[in-house]
Amino acid sequence: MSIPFTVRIPFIEQIGCTLERFDGGHAEIVLVLDDSHTNSFGVAHGGLLMTLLDVAMAHAARSLRLDAQGKGPGVVTIEMKTNFMRPGLGRIRAQGSVMHTTASLAFCEGRVLDEKDQLCAHATATFKFLRAVPVSRRDVRPLTESPLQGSGSD
Repeated sequence: MSIPFTVRIPFIEQIGCTLERFDGGHAEIVLVLDDSHTNSFGVAHGGLLMTLLDVAMAHAARSLRLDAQGKGPGVVTIEMKTNFMRPGLGRIRAQGSVMHTTASLAFCEGRVLDEKDQLCAHATATFKFLRAVPVSRRDVRPLTESPLQGSGSD
């Protein structure tokens, strides 16, 4: 049974992933592959697998520092290394787990399994915990406003 993501990630929504686990330094994301997820060979695109690994490991890190509302801190990927073992087909699962944390970093590993529980990809990554979003200004505009129209406040 899927659980809601605690933060909105539009790219992950578009891909169609579900969060199946988010606790105690572990996270699992599931995706049923369709043609939009594949490469020219008809198997899961490597970039897709890396995205799933990145999000699963980041959620594993966030799960260790949940606040009273059940939300974790922001994290950003500092580095990530991925090895691909076999093609991803059908229903795939990306699992992330935390190996070690410091005050500001989480060291994680992840894996993608196919519907036969065969290892498709493995990754390690380092994430930095954030207190604030690292961007200076983000405009929120109504959906009806054209991106070419100004808000009048420039």
